[in-house]
Amino acid sequence: MKMKIFRGILFVIGIAICLPVIASALGALKSKRELSDSLAAVIGASGGKISWHLLPFYPTARHLVKLLFYTPEFLSVFWNSVKIVACILFGQMFVAIPAAWAFAKFSFRGRGALYVTYVILMMMPFSVMMLPSYLALNGMKLMDTHFAVILPAVFSTFPVFLMYRSFCAVPKELYEAARIDGAGEWQIFLRIGVPLGSPGILSALVLGFLEYWNMVEQPLAFLSTPSKWPLSLYLPEINLQYAGMALAASVIMLIPAVFVFFMGQDYLEQGIISSGMKG
Repeated sequence: MKMKIFRGILFVIGIAICLPVIASALGALKSKRELSDSLAAVIGASGGKISWHLLPFYPTARHLVKLLFYTPEFLSVFWNSVKIVACILFGQMFVAIPAAWAFAKFSFRGRGALYVTYVILMMMPFSVMMLPSYLALNGMKLMDTHFAVILPAVFSTFPVFLMYRSFCAVPKELYEAARIDGAGEWQIFLRIGVPLGSPGILSALVLGFLEYWNMVEQPLAFLSTPSKWPLSLYLPEINLQYAGMALAASVIMLIPAVFVFFMGQDYLEQGIISSGMKG
């Protein structure tokens, strides 16, 4: 009985958390007239209270069609997001995986201090790192280019930390047996380390996609040309005329994140579990 009550409470809380997303998705299907009647009190100058009904009276996909097929700037920022996120994740695989492997399986002078530095950098918010990053990027003449957003993220310390714990969870006996059989370090890394450490690698990819697909501060600080902005900075003018397009843009931006999350949910859970194990 208590378990049913507990599940019921969790269900209600879950619905309450998801309600804004559901309202946005259904709002994108409302007609322009319905949105005007509902939002005139807030966006317009009529005053009064909002009369928002969850389900649209006359569902229409006009806002979605207009956004996807008749708004070139939306498609431009969408592909900007795809380019930026893909380059970041691709670069992280070449930087973070070898770095995590080195921390997990090699002993060298300063290893502990360097790892602590990684952890400290991981905990620092962007507001602390913004000025040093700006000075470095400006010195390299990369400001107002996509590389200004991509390069700092490629060298992020969080995926290194996550992959490191995953590599540490792999039994050392496997590596020692491979060395006895004559395998080199690169063979051990590619044929044993990467496959067995894949939960941490894939969970880092999933978390990285969710973070960088929705990032706002970095492009806002380093990109001054609106045509170079990612999708996370795109929002049509908020008025009664474009309210439907704004809701449609929010829904379209949410779809890839939801898709990646559900596709990688199992890997994400495995990576979190393995990152909590002691090496």
